[in-house]
Amino acid sequence: MKRLGLWSSAGALAFAAALGLAGGRSAGSDVARFGELPVLHDGRVKPLESVARSTLLLVRGKQSIRDEKRALAPVEWLLEALARPERADELKAFRIDDPELLAAIGLGEPDGRTYSFSRLAPGLEKLERLSTEAQTLEAGDRTRVQAASIHLVQRLIAYQRLKNTIRPSGAQDFTAEVTAPASGGSTRATLNERLAGFSFMSEAAVFKPLPPLVPGKPDDWKSLGEALMDAHAGALHPAALPWARLGDAWRAQDKAAFAAALALHREGLAGMPSARRARWEAMFQRAQPFTLGMALYLLAGLLVVGSWFTAHARLERAAYAALAGAVAIHSAGLLFRMWIEGRPPVTNLYSSAVFVGWVGGLVGLWQERRAGGGVAAIAASALGFCTLIIAHHLAMQGDTMEMMRAVLDSNFWLATHVVTITVGYGAAFLAGALAHVYLLRGVLTRSLDKDTGKGLVSMAYFAVCLSLFFSFLGTVLGGIWADQSWGRFWGWDPKENGALLIVLWLAIVLHARWGGFVRDRGVMVMAVFGNVVTALSWFGVNMLGIGLHSYGFMEGTALWLGLFVLSQLAVMGVGAVPPARWRSRLA
Repeated sequence: MKRLGLWSSAGALAFAAALGLAGGRSAGSDVARFGELPVLHDGRVKPLESVARSTLLLVRGKQSIRDEKRALAPVEWLLEALARPERADELKAFRIDDPELLAAIGLGEPDGRTYSFSRLAPGLEKLERLSTEAQTLEAGDRTRVQAASIHLVQRLIAYQRLKNTIRPSGAQDFTAEVTAPASGGSTRATLNERLAGFSFMSEAAVFKPLPPLVPGKPDDWKSLGEALMDAHAGALHPAALPWARLGDAWRAQDKAAFAAALALHREGLAGMPSARRARWEAMFQRAQPFTLGMALYLLAGLLVVGSWFTAHARLERAAYAALAGAVAIHSAGLLFRMWIEGRPPVTNLYSSAVFVGWVGGLVGLWQERRAGGGVAAIAASALGFCTLIIAHHLAMQGDTMEMMRAVLDSNFWLATHVVTITVGYGAAFLAGALAHVYLLRGVLTRSLDKDTGKGLVSMAYFAVCLSLFFSFLGTVLGGIWADQSWGRFWGWDPKENGALLIVLWLAIVLHARWGGFVRDRGVMVMAVFGNVVTALSWFGVNMLGIGLHSYGFMEGTALWLGLFVLSQLAVMGVGAVPPARWRSRLA
């Protein structure tokens, strides 16, 4: 346990170092300080760093973008779109995966997978017509090109709204316009034109950067357009002028003016709890602990495989160390995220994927500590890596710390029912991962001796029991929550049926083992099918679009879920028709 504590401490220190590096960058960079400014976006106060990353994910599918010379930080891209839209229009920010879409809107043959707004501009009229026509059809009746047109239009609208959030996209000296008298002539021809421009800004704004003037009203944030319209009937919001100066300074690439406007605005935010929390969230976003954890899980798995092929004890110890570091960083990131949100660890699909991987990694690390041999380490690292990959793709759907739906807004039930159910998911997937190691190693290699096989079965059996306990407890707690929320304990809702199926299948596995209907290999084959049942309950129910627990169809997920189910059935087939050496080595 001393060694485990050492490597866990090392992982936590690595995460702290990553946060320190992020903080160090913010200390020396006005762009990073700008990314720490709090704004109201999608119903919650968050830093501009989070806005930049989620918006870039929406329009490009990645959190990175390059100009002709270098990679831009997400906040740099955001500043370009806000203050220098004509330059942002030249950046390849839009990913198009369907090559036929360009031809359909009259832009000729594709010349890559990413395109600038300027490249797409000549086809916008045809694109809008194609999208409008597609929206009159049911989703199942649309062609691939029609579906792609709707998706592209949504991204283009988000981008054009962003360009008009803190200044009209064609404005030059916006500070002069903001400070012009309400009734006098200014940079626009007439007062009506000015008001129309401010009204458009108000409607288009992606986020609201002006904080409440009265403490105790945390939701009373304003967009710059709203503040400028209100100024015609009263005083100008004190934060409006710094924001106008920020935009003008970045447009002119005047670093001193940008730093002065930023310092002025940060001074006005001093003492606001939301500003402090936004700063920490920005540092968390820059540190990317789950990406670091993903890399360490992958490294641990590769080291285990290397130790099997070389029989080198040092590689096995290094794999254990990498896994311990991955779990420590995963844990630190999870705890830090909980502190930022002020919520239990599981609040949405994204956080459930992060938590499932953490459960599997933690239990697998404990089993590896007890048994050694690398078998638990590779199962845990595979589960941790895959679930963090899933979380990465779920992050593309928007804010991962989104506001809670009213029916879920209960920290008590989130910390009891949701956490226990998700622990059950994690343990079930760990049992399935261990079963993969047992079945595939037994067929593809000659290294699975009787003792190793018995150890794997014992670990999987423990994981099945753990999953059954938490799944059953979570299902009962969910019924009590449902009774409080909807007035009935059980209503055969798809999600309730999915939770019940997990409990029933795991109970069948144990009874089949106890009754002698299956032996070691049979238990492992059934544990693999547990992956299918758990995945259908976890993701499949949400894709049905019906029931009290369904929160919308996840486009594109059905294909991946189907491929996952097929892969599990293939592994079960491997275990069901074993080569002759199964009997000689494991009987």
